[in-house]
Amino acid sequence: MNIYAGNLSYALTEEELRQAFSEYGEVISAKIIMDRDTGRSKGFGFVEMANAEEGDKAIEALDGSDLKGRNLKVNQARPR
Repeated sequence: MNIYAGNLSYALTEEELRQAFSEYGEVISAKIIMDRDTGRSKGFGFVEMANAEEGDKAIEALDGSDLKGRNLKVNQARPR
């Protein structure tokens, strides 16, 4: 299951994002989208989880929760 994570702190690392989601199940990948020009985080990313049930639990638990001073916006990612 691919999950969108928005309103991320600019100081958050991919490893910290992975750890936050790994409490709810197996994380395959965690990617923070970076600005090409500045190399700085754009404030959102994507987490891929091994199964949909665990992904749903993570979405429910983390949507609106505080991570590094920002309230996360978490939902199922839409296809490109």
